[in-house]
Amino acid sequence: MRHAHSGPLKQAGEGALLALTGVNTHIGHYHILQGVDFAVAQGGFTMLLGRNGAGKTTCLRTIMGMWRASAGRIIFDGADIAGEETPAVARRGIGYVPEAMGIFAGLSVAENLTLAARDGPIDTSRLEWIFGFFPALKKFWNLPAGNLSGGQKQMLAVARAIIEPRKLLLIDEPTKGLAPAIIGHMIEAFRELKRTDTTILLVEQNFNFARALGDTVAVMDSGRIIHTGAMADLAGDPGLQQQLLGLSLDAHQ
Repeated sequence: MRHAHSGPLKQAGEGALLALTGVNTHIGHYHILQGVDFAVAQGGFTMLLGRNGAGKTTCLRTIMGMWRASAGRIIFDGADIAGEETPAVARRGIGYVPEAMGIFAGLSVAENLTLAARDGPIDTSRLEWIFGFFPALKKFWNLPAGNLSGGQKQMLAVARAIIEPRKLLLIDEPTKGLAPAIIGHMIEAFRELKRTDTTILLVEQNFNFARALGDTVAVMDSGRIIHTGAMADLAGDPGLQQQLLGLSLDAHQ
C-alpha cells in the first residue's frame, strides 16, 4: 500500500524537534520497524496512528532507547540519540507515558510525583499548574494511587511525565479502557497542556481523541510510515481514513 507523503516526511529534519530517518528496529528475530521516517514539529501535537500491531509502541520505545534502533537516525533537538540509553534520552528532556501508565499503585499520589521529580523537590508553582489540568490529583493527594479510577491513574501518569519541564512528551494510548465521559475530560486537559506549547507525540486508537487534538498525523502500517500530513485533512476524508486505518479506530467513541 503506497500513499503520497507530505512535506514533513520528505524534509524530515527541517524545523522539527524530533525527526526519524530510516529507523529500523529488530526484536529478536522480528523486524518490527522497517525504515520509519517522520517528524514532530516544535510545539505541535503529532498523532501516530495505525492498526494494532503496526509498530507504534515499538516506535516510542525505540525513541526512548528501550529498544535499540538497528539502523537509521533519531534526531532530537539537533543531536542523534539513536544509540543512547534510556536514562540519557530522558535527561535530554523527553518524557514517556507508557500504555501501562507506569505508576506505583501502593504509593500515594504525592509520593508518585515526588519520585518523578528527579532534579530535587517538586516546584510548587509547577505543581499548582498541573493541578489546573488535573484537579483530581490535588483532591486525592494523600491516597494510594491504586485507589484512583482508570482516568485518574492516566492523569497521574501524565503528571509524572511533566512534573519537571520536558521538551517532548511521548504518550502511548492514554484513552485505552476509559469511558467516553472521561475521554472528554482528557481532551480538555490535553487542550490546556497544548496551549503551553508542549510538544507531544501521541499513539492513539480513539479517532475522535486524535482528531480533537492532533495538528499533524503519521500513519504506520507493518512497521513503515505510509502517510503523513495535517490531521485536519485526514479527519475530513472518511475514504482516506478507511484506506489507511480500516476499522481499527472507532470514530464513534
